[in-house]
Amino acid sequence: MINQARKIREFAAPRPGPVTGKESKARLAAMPMPARRHPNQAGQDQPDQTGRDEGRVRSFTIADEPIQGARLAAGLYLVATPIGNLGDITLRALQVLAGADVIACEDSRVTRKLLDRYAIATPLTPYHDHNAAQARPALLRRLTEGAAVALVSDAGTPLISDPGFKLVRAAQAAGHLVTVLPGASAVLAALTVAGLPTDQFFFGGFLPPKPAARRARIAELAPLPATLVLFETGPRIAASLADLVAGLGGDREAALCRELTKLHEEIKRGDLASLATACAGDELRGEIVIVVAPAPAAPEIGAAESESLLREALQRLSLKDAVAEVAQLTGRRRRDIYQSALAMQKATKKDAKHGAPR
Repeated sequence: MINQARKIREFAAPRPGPVTGKESKARLAAMPMPARRHPNQAGQDQPDQTGRDEGRVRSFTIADEPIQGARLAAGLYLVATPIGNLGDITLRALQVLAGADVIACEDSRVTRKLLDRYAIATPLTPYHDHNAAQARPALLRRLTEGAAVALVSDAGTPLISDPGFKLVRAAQAAGHLVTVLPGASAVLAALTVAGLPTDQFFFGGFLPPKPAARRARIAELAPLPATLVLFETGPRIAASLADLVAGLGGDREAALCRELTKLHEEIKRGDLASLATACAGDELRGEIVIVVAPAPAAPEIGAAESESLLREALQRLSLKDAVAEVAQLTGRRRRDIYQSALAMQKATKKDAKHGAPR
C-alpha cells in the first residue's frame, strides 16, 4: 500500500524524506483545518457562492501516510465503495471522496466508518429512498453553484438496487458533468465466484417480498437463457429458495453467496433443491446473493414435428396466434413459420375446392 501511495505522489504536497508512522499522524493532525464556528455566526463553515468549500483540507491517508488531495471539477461523481472489506476501495475513489465538496450517502453511520478508516473529512449529506424527493433539488442546486458532489451507497456501486437513478437523470438533463468511478459490486463478485456461466447474465435485484408476486416474478425469469443474479435478505431466503425450486426446477445449478469479502464469507454451491433444503428453517444473516444457472436449452424439434404442431395449431387458433405458439415451442423464426402456415392454408383451400361436389 505504501508503494501505491507513492505512485500518486503528484497528489501529495512536497515534504521531507521518510518519516515514522507516529510522525505521519502528527503531521496530519497538524494540517490546518477550517475554524469551527457557531451555526448562527456570520461566515459559518458553508460553501461560498460558487458552491465550494475552499478552506477544508482535502486529504486522505494510506498506511499512516497523509496524501494531500486535489480539488475536483464541478460535477456528480458516482463512487463505488467496498461491499464488506474496507481495503477494497480504489485509490481514485479515495482521491474523489477527499476532494469532493460533499458526499451524498444512504446512511452516514456506514459511510463514516469508511471515511474514518482513511482520515477523510468531507462532509456528508443523506440521500436515500425516504428523502430523495427533498434532497435531490438541494444537490442539484449545489451542482449549479459549482460544487463537486460524490454519490455513494452503503456498499458497492451506486444505483444498483440503491437510490440515485433520478439524481443522475436530472443532473444530466441540467448539463452537469456526471462521471463514474468503478469498483466493488456484489453482483459481479457473486457472478464470478459462483462457478456458473458468465457470458450472459440477468440481474433481477430483490425478489418481491409477497409470495404471490414473488412466484409471478420467478415465472417471468424462468425461460431466460442467462445466468440469474438475485439479491435476498436473511429472513426471506428460505421462502425464496423454495419458490425458486417450484418455479425453475430443483435440478438447476445455483450458488448462495453470503457476506462476500467479509470475515465470515460463505459460498454454498449445489442445485436449487439442495440449497433450499440446507436453508429450510434457518434465518441467515448478512448480505445474500443468489446465482442460478441459465434455463436448459430446449430440445431441437425436427421439421416434421414442427409442421405437425403448426397444422394442429391452425385448426384451433388464428394464423397470427398459431404462428406465435409454434415459434415459442420450437424456437424457429416467426417469418419461416408464417410462410409455412400460408402454404398450408393455400393447400387446404385448394384441396377443398377440388374435392367439393360439382
